[in-house]
Amino acid sequence: MNTRRDFLKKGICGGLSLAMLPELARAVVNEQNGIHAPKISLKRNSVILFQGDSITDCGRKREATNCNTFDMLGPGYVLLTATQILKTHAALQPKIYNRGISGNKVFQLRERWEADALAFMPDVLSILIGVNDFWHKLSSGYKGTVEVYDEDLRDLLQYTKEKLPDVRLVLCEPFAVKGGSAIEESRWFPFFDEYRESLKKIASDFNAVHVPFQSAFDAATKLAPARYWSNDGVHPDLPGRQLMADVWLEATGLGK
Repeated sequence: MNTRRDFLKKGICGGLSLAMLPELARAVVNEQNGIHAPKISLKRNSVILFQGDSITDCGRKREATNCNTFDMLGPGYVLLTATQILKTHAALQPKIYNRGISGNKVFQLRERWEADALAFMPDVLSILIGVNDFWHKLSSGYKGTVEVYDEDLRDLLQYTKEKLPDVRLVLCEPFAVKGGSAIEESRWFPFFDEYRESLKKIASDFNAVHVPFQSAFDAATKLAPARYWSNDGVHPDLPGRQLMADVWLEATGLGK
């Protein structure tokens, strides 16, 4: 099995192709340390819910109510992920929903959790949250800290497990693509890394699947410039969305 180093060497020498993204996804997932949650298995009519901020929201129609539709899923990584799941697991007829809302931080997820998460009674709950918990400190005067982020997310997950004890959790690593127009590295790093480390520890403590988006984008920028994947470094463009879908599917095991 190739390591990420082997993959990157081959990719740089051979030229970039989107067909290589699944291999990159496998490499970064296999390279993780300390996260050993089992892969996810679906049952018939499993409900999969994606939650988060603008990266998950991605302009979906918030009035949509039907699962598995473009209006519900939006044009982001959730659509690309869901399309693969729906194709691969057609016999099980999964039901996939998106309830991400642009600008959200963890405490804002909690404010709408009853209606936008628990009411769906998901079998699989995927959460991508954290970039605004840091970014809004730089841009919007938010006063939260990494300790607040950690405590708020732990409380949210504990409450969720009390209400839905059998739910499988998927915790996605918040990311920032270095070289994007919104990422001033001296202000973001190494400070933002603390949020990623917090998320990884929480994933381990809750036996959640950990999706290493930052590692994937770090590897991808060895193959093509940062703004190929995400112009502003926060919101992925089409190749970045496909990369996210590939990494999510590899981490959860639902792409096969």
